[in-house]
Amino acid sequence: MASLRDLGLSEYEARAYRSLLNTGPTTAKELSRASDVPMGRIYDVLNSIEQYNLVRSQTASRPKKYVAVEPATALDRLLEDKKRELEEKVDQYESIVDELSDELDAAEPVDEQFWTAAVGPEETRDLLLERLAAADSDIVMVSSHPSPQWNIEAVSEDINVQLEDALDRGVSIDLLLTREMVASISEDVGRRYRETLQQREAFDVRTHDDITGSFNIIDGVEVCIQVPNPLSSDEAFGMIDLKDPEFAANVHEEFVPRWQEAEPLEF
Repeated sequence: MASLRDLGLSEYEARAYRSLLNTGPTTAKELSRASDVPMGRIYDVLNSIEQYNLVRSQTASRPKKYVAVEPATALDRLLEDKKRELEEKVDQYESIVDELSDELDAAEPVDEQFWTAAVGPEETRDLLLERLAAADSDIVMVSSHPSPQWNIEAVSEDINVQLEDALDRGVSIDLLLTREMVASISEDVGRRYRETLQQREAFDVRTHDDITGSFNIIDGVEVCIQVPNPLSSDEAFGMIDLKDPEFAANVHEEFVPRWQEAEPLEF
């Protein structure tokens, strides 16, 4: 069940405020009895919830009396306090990430092969987005057909964000699509490509129908290959990410003639 403690109040503070709603204007001593908050703590508790702007006090009376702010107003104030705390936390974490990004340098590239795999649409998408985010110099993307397992619009939006970030880092991007793949792209996605990607000098997109698979080459040393479902070749089963400069060079060598024959695409 929801509790005032979920919005930052202590047990004593929550008790005191709830009791004030029932008692109406009252003194600290009377509130201590009504709320079961010890007399030795009641003034600290009242000062605290007064700082939250949950109570108002009548300082002219002797003894001093307190009254609760209406619940709707009190809850709004607690919510705003929580939002401010979260915004401060976000700023704090972003600052920490900025510092760590400068401090944590990636190790020198290892020449030996390394591969990993993802199975399933969500895992495959996450692996692809991760590898696009790791690109330092260039990305080659080849896509032959949309996977029915993916929400193409949502995935395209995620990829669009990663490609924008890559371009901002100085990464060049070559995107080769079949006409079938182009036809699957919605008008909204096409507009975002036009507005955010196609005007960028380092971004080039072309179309060619002599493509039988979907893969990505990252920095000329890493290949992400979409693996088709063995029971349904037009569906994606998963993705293999292979870091091998020699293999990546061979894949790129096969890509170049198709790229040179491809037609520039205007979304």
